Amino acid sequence: LCPPGLQPLCSRAQVWGRSARRHPGLLLAQSRAFSNNKILVELDEGAGVATVKFKSPPVNSLSLDFLTELSISLEKLENNRACRGVIFTSAIPNVFSSGLDITEMCGKSTEHYAEFWRAVQRMWLGIYGSNMVTIAAINATGGCLVALSCDYRIMADNPKFYIGLNESQLGIVAPFWFKDTFVNVVGHRIAERSLQLGTLHPAPEALQLGIVDELVPQEKLQDKAAAVLAQWLALPDHARQITKSMMRKSVLDRLVTHQEEDVQHFVSFTAKESIQKSLRKYMEMLSKKKG
Repeated sequence: LCPPGLQPLCSRAQVWGRSARRHPGLLLAQSRAFSNNKILVELDEGAGVATVKFKSPPVNSLSLDFLTELSISLEKLENNRACRGVIFTSAIPNVFSSGLDITEMCGKSTEHYAEFWRAVQRMWLGIYGSNMVTIAAINATGGCLVALSCDYRIMADNPKFYIGLNESQLGIVAPFWFKDTFVNVVGHRIAERSLQLGTLHPAPEALQLGIVDELVPQEKLQDKAAAVLAQWLALPDHARQITKSMMRKSVLDRLVTHQEEDVQHFVSFTAKESIQKSLRKYMEMLSKKKG
């Protein structure tokens, strides 16, 4: 049974399944083509589980190319009836993801800013609205937006690792759908304070605030993620998927309804000289730190 108003969401898995059955050769081709320059996908069709590893040195920043490859990989998995769950992790030591790539927002054309922001939207819609079970295995620092978009977050227990949405530190503003995602995870007050300050929370604090669900020793992270995913996959897919849709539909619909408006707002805001100056200043600060 599907609640009123959710029929389109509830029918997605059925549509994808019928498409896959009509084109079995396509499934095989997709299974062989999951690795690309910045994303490595390991699919265990027998278990129905894919591990998506970020491999874009030095820090897995969410560049236009990275976002495009991630979205393509996710869409292939979403359309593969053999895949029911995904674990996101990093193949690069000491960083899960540094977040939005500042170089994509600084000194470029307005057309580039629009293309970049559409790629960010597409990535979030793909993860937050996925029919698959999504687990973030945060084996290092960063990646807050990706992690918040998942169903469950497990982080390596290391006080040197941190996570948060630090847009305000860059002089930019987290959009409403970043905010909505954060509020849904940690509540309004914690999200308000954290977003205003652009706080990056150490792993123990992230657990205390509810940004992550569990901390485990680094060496046990992947095994724990697999065990949690197995628990979620033990449930009937349709019941879990419909429940997830009910919980997330209003947030997803809000972006879909205002998608182009959101792009134009981002472009006009980012292109302001005051914002460009803030971004250049932040990039200079990062360069000095590296030096």
